[in-house]
Amino acid sequence: MNLIKPKKSLGQNFLIDKNVINLIIDAGNIKKNDVVFEVGPGTGNLTQKILSKEPKKIFTVEKDKILAKKLVEKFKDKICMINKDILHINEENLSDRPMIVFGNLPYNISTQILAKWIKIINLNNTFKRFILMFQKEVGERIVADTNKKNYGRLSILTSWRMNVKKITDVSPKSFFPIPKVKSTILLIEPKIKYYNLKNPKNLEYITSVFFNQRRKMIKKPINLLFKNANELSSKLNINLNDRPQNLSPTKYFQICDEYEKLSS
Repeated sequence: MNLIKPKKSLGQNFLIDKNVINLIIDAGNIKKNDVVFEVGPGTGNLTQKILSKEPKKIFTVEKDKILAKKLVEKFKDKICMINKDILHINEENLSDRPMIVFGNLPYNISTQILAKWIKIINLNNTFKRFILMFQKEVGERIVADTNKKNYGRLSILTSWRMNVKKITDVSPKSFFPIPKVKSTILLIEPKIKYYNLKNPKNLEYITSVFFNQRRKMIKKPINLLFKNANELSSKLNINLNDRPQNLSPTKYFQICDEYEKLSS
């Protein structure tokens, strides 16, 4: 399996560090009745360890046809191989119980994958928890708090429906080939209670309007979205002289809620 040549076009960097693999497995806390969903199994190093925990079922998603074939040859009917692009899979139809997701996500589409999952309506029925590997810079954006330089659209969207905990950073030497960047492992769990919005695309739009000019005062984006900035400021207790990074995620959810009322 290690003779497989990684494809740059698919962002392939295979995880080979056994200590990191064990850390990921521990964070997943797999029980015998659990269903596992693994994205980008690569050469199957993590897959092998997942199988040792004897989950009820394991779905593996591998876009690379050659790798998918090799994995099926190696694991046979122990895995359910899905040879598709992760962005084109409907995870809601796969399992009758919430799945534990493991993913060494392709760095070039990792934020698209996360955003796709966040927007699933029946999130709690689809997923139990996620143990995901991101490029460190992306991981920092996901976990960033209000007033931090990395805080922005991704932090807000994620915190809307997810609780996130950083597990550890991972050295480039843990992969083959060695990437140019560090990685970060995050434990992500769906929230049971979250702010009710009609359409998550509205939250994406609102935050894009604000953070496209992140150094400007928020009076300008509010005026772009609403007829009366002062009225909204008073209603939501917002200072129009603040910058986008000064507003908490909850404030953005409230702004989105007000925006949705305009179009209802």
